Amino acid sequence: MDRLFQDQFPCSPKDEIDGLVYFPRLCSKVRLFAEGTLHPDLHANLGRAMDLWACQFLGVEYDALAEVIKAGASDEDALAWARKQGSERPEHERDWWNSYMRNTGYRDFLSDKLLARIVESGLTGDTNIQTMFDYIDADEGRE
Repeated sequence: MDRLFQDQFPCSPKDEIDGLVYFPRLCSKVRLFAEGTLHPDLHANLGRAMDLWACQFLGVEYDALAEVIKAGASDEDALAWARKQGSERPEHERDWWNSYMRNTGYRDFLSDKLLARIVESGLTGDTNIQTMFDYIDADEGRE
């Protein structure tokens, strides 16, 4: 296979669908992994960490959602499936969850892990990295 199609990163964790952050990235990771093109650095956390948190928020199992996505569902269709199968959340809970996700790593339980990743990636000079979302975008080459 052409190296041009190998080792791809999914979209930004900051991307949204229907006002929900991270979900497009989860879908993108599932698709890229199924195609064999997901960057290997991301394989270990498939279905874990933020993927798991998104599924827990929606009230669905990661493996079931991943099967829906692999079967060809668009991001919109996958989210509609998750909302139908899982827990419907009021808008204020979605807003709280979005804020939590956007700010994870900033003076919280993941602060030490964030700092370690910044150092490991050689991004110590980037003062714009305040959260895990910021780190992911910087590490994957997005501004």
